[in-house]
Amino acid sequence: MGFRLSHLSLAVSVVALALAGVAIYRNTYEAIIMNNGSPDFDLLETGAVSILTLNNKTRNSDKDNLSQQLSQESCVFSAVKGVVDSAIDNETRMGASLIRLHFHDCFVDGCDGGILLDDINGTFTGEQTSPPNNNSVRGFEVIAQAKQSVIDTCPNISVSCADILAIAARDSLAKLGGQTYTVALGRSDGTTANFTGALTQLPAAFDNLTVQIQKFSDKNFTVREMVALAGAHTVGFARCATVCVSTNVNPAAQLQCNCSATLTDSDLQQLDTTPAVFDKDYYDNLNNNQGIMFSDQVLTGNTTTADVVTTYSNNVSVFLEDFAAAMIKMGNLPTSAGAQLEIRDVCSRVNPTSVASM
Repeated sequence: MGFRLSHLSLAVSVVALALAGVAIYRNTYEAIIMNNGSPDFDLLETGAVSILTLNNKTRNSDKDNLSQQLSQESCVFSAVKGVVDSAIDNETRMGASLIRLHFHDCFVDGCDGGILLDDINGTFTGEQTSPPNNNSVRGFEVIAQAKQSVIDTCPNISVSCADILAIAARDSLAKLGGQTYTVALGRSDGTTANFTGALTQLPAAFDNLTVQIQKFSDKNFTVREMVALAGAHTVGFARCATVCVSTNVNPAAQLQCNCSATLTDSDLQQLDTTPAVFDKDYYDNLNNNQGIMFSDQVLTGNTTTADVVTTYSNNVSVFLEDFAAAMIKMGNLPTSAGAQLEIRDVCSRVNPTSVASM
């Protein structure tokens, strides 16, 4: 967003100065004719040189501003990437968790960092404890560290927590072997969150195909984009506590979970055969009726979605390109109309001046 505005500003500035130059040149010429009866070409040449010098200085100033902006954004990207790479090196699973955290943020009332807000006892209930997220979404500490890294490394640069989430998801994808893409900065953070919205807007493991298509359509995604984004399940794990609920799971799937045992959050089921690599195995598994979640396997139950599954299974490059494009689109989902926005100082809470709005 910043790049586009800078280029537009530069173009407008050049046009305006050119028009001003023509006007100055004409006025100078007319004044000389009125006073002397003939033009003084030395004076006109001096005026023209001055105009050209002014134009060049303005262009150089705009270029300097753009260069400074590029340098600032580069600092932000570098600061976030360092934290994300370190987190994934420490625990590979974190990459999938950060991609999911960004998805769960943007799919509920747009990319506003709402999912990062902690509950406040008796005062505020956010999205983290809503059933689709409770004891499930993770990576909050990585986003907090990335925010602090930006503050420490890139002084006087204001970047939203929603932006940091978007960068972290992109860098996680690249780290796990997916196709990178450009993240435009400029998102703002919401001053509230939507517990009910997380429950009703997010796709669920038990959703049939009709429900899934409707939820993605509500966000202006096509069926193909829906199937591409479902491919995020080519990395990461599900909790056995989720998988062992019969309505959530594909009954034909071969599970690692011991569903008869007492389950904890450390009991996990990998979502495809290569949970640490962003590849096409998820779609291969679907074609073999070995998708883990019910909502995944039903993608093969409709000709349109099944054809997309087969396309991605046959050509990983097409999947990676489509997934990157869908992530860009998801990362640009707008916030709700009338939402109160800010740039949070700390990602887990609104700024002190905004507390009254919660």
